[in-house]
Amino acid sequence: MSSEPGEDWRPLADRIARQAQEFLDGVTALADGEGKDETVPLLLLEVAQILLAGAQLGASRDIILPGNWEPDVGADPDLDALRTGLAVGLADVDEYAELFDPYRDTHATQFRLSDDLATVAADLIHGLKHYEAGRAAEALWWWQYSYVNHWGTHASAALRALHAVVAHARLDVAEEPACG
Repeated sequence: MSSEPGEDWRPLADRIARQAQEFLDGVTALADGEGKDETVPLLLLEVAQILLAGAQLGASRDIILPGNWEPDVGADPDLDALRTGLAVGLADVDEYAELFDPYRDTHATQFRLSDDLATVAADLIHGLKHYEAGRAAEALWWWQYSYVNHWGTHASAALRALHAVVAHARLDVAEEPACG
């Protein structure tokens, strides 16, 4: 089912815009080193929360823009500092292997958490530019389209990798020597 966005879509656009900005603020703070030893679990939380926003978009009817045309939002953001800051903070766990499409891929591909998170940020910023320009319908269309086509895959892969790091940190406990 498809639908041209109207005022009934506005609450969803407002909610996604708020969640996108919260993700960007959180990831930026972590890239700036504010998470210290808690960077990975905090990123896990940030990614899980933005994936909830994505799931809302994925569960919504397809949003079709009038004329099927997207206005220009300007240049892509320069996220090198974000990517670099994340790479530094995630140095020991940045690279991981993933099946990008578990239904089509048979071999794992190397990915970087820092790249995945910067990719998600770029797609969210693109939608926020529409939203902040007063084009909520275009923002919603972009977020939905890019979630299904791009950032949802990167965020899902990052979530699995971050979860694995947290799980290993909590479960891979060295055995204590036996007394006696």
